Amino acid sequence: MNELFAPDNLTWANAILKLIAAILLPLAIGLERFWHRKPIDFRPFVIISVVACAVLIATLDFPLTGGRTVESVDATKVMQGVLTGIGFLGAGAMYRQGDYVKGAASAASIWSAGVIGLICGIGELWLAGGVTFMIVALMFLSEPFTKRWSNEDD
Repeated sequence: MNELFAPDNLTWANAILKLIAAILLPLAIGLERFWHRKPIDFRPFVIISVVACAVLIATLDFPLTGGRTVESVDATKVMQGVLTGIGFLGAGAMYRQGDYVKGAASAASIWSAGVIGLICGIGELWLAGGVTFMIVALMFLSEPFTKRWSNEDD
């Protein structure tokens, strides 16, 4: 019974570290969207990232439980499915108003949160942190330019 409540190939500390990173890193992106009063608040970023991370942790842990072989699950297919689903969520954040498409930055940010969650799930926290930093920096540094030169409110 105990094996149902513990990762088989990860330590609890490793799994929790990945999930905490999957919470905190996209939270930075979501808070930027929230502070600038964009169409999506910070919660979906965290939810998407944590679930993507958990799906990948489970995918990587699953093949090595109950006598299965590593070849029984292809993690890249799982990642592809997660990213496709998140793409549909992001598309829901975009809309057209006249000649402008609004919500594109929020849609890209949502998709990025899912990617960050997957990166955390495979344990490349340095890469997830770097990607998060670049996205947040881009959002903050580009705001004066987008406000001045664009009709886009996102």
